[in-house]
Amino acid sequence: MDTEQACIAKFLTVCTELVEGKYADADLKISEALRAIAESKRLTELFTAVTQEFDYAWAKRTYLRYPVREGSSKGEMYLPAGRSEVLAFVFCLFVEIDADAVKLNDFILRYCYVDGSYTASYSMFAERVVRPFRDIVGDCFPEAKRAVRGGGRSEELAEIARLIEGEKIRLAPFGLREEEWQASQSLLSASASAIQKGEIGELTALLAGYRYLLRYINGENEDSAELFERASKL
Repeated sequence: MDTEQACIAKFLTVCTELVEGKYADADLKISEALRAIAESKRLTELFTAVTQEFDYAWAKRTYLRYPVREGSSKGEMYLPAGRSEVLAFVFCLFVEIDADAVKLNDFILRYCYVDGSYTASYSMFAERVVRPFRDIVGDCFPEAKRAVRGGGRSEELAEIARLIEGEKIRLAPFGLREEEWQASQSLLSASASAIQKGEIGELTALLAGYRYLLRYINGENEDSAELFERASKL
């Protein structure tokens, strides 16, 4: 897979993480999705084309309805019928959220309200807004879409996360001093967190520190070697 396809696959993966992930991570993931667009020439061209004559102000008046009826404290959100208009509308919404012009928590409770719950309301937003947005982009770039379905970076990160959890258990019988044990667990927990955030540079730095610790305690084995080998290929 060439660099351009990898960038598109990264975007699709981030959108999947938005659909399947936690509400608390959504703002960061939206920012990450926009960065992925900026890093891809073909995605940039796509979104430039669909937004060129798109009237976002009109679209908000049309597809964001509040209140849903007189006297109600709730609203409703709809998507345009056309695929290019969906891309333009959601992209512009992402830009507003990223710029803090729209507060995601206020938005989902107003237009995707479910029982006053941020989690449930976000799930509705993810299904009704993010999923079709991702799927339309995926249909535009079938090779990148197949790469994501076939595994790609998200599957590799999941395997690295599994190995990290295994390392936490593996070190238990080593009889480490308290400061050594705390250092190992801190490095591994921070590495797992870096995977969840998609921060590959941070993950690499943390695992470099963990490798140094293992050498200090003579704790390297085949499992740690596999962990470091997989991480080096990201």
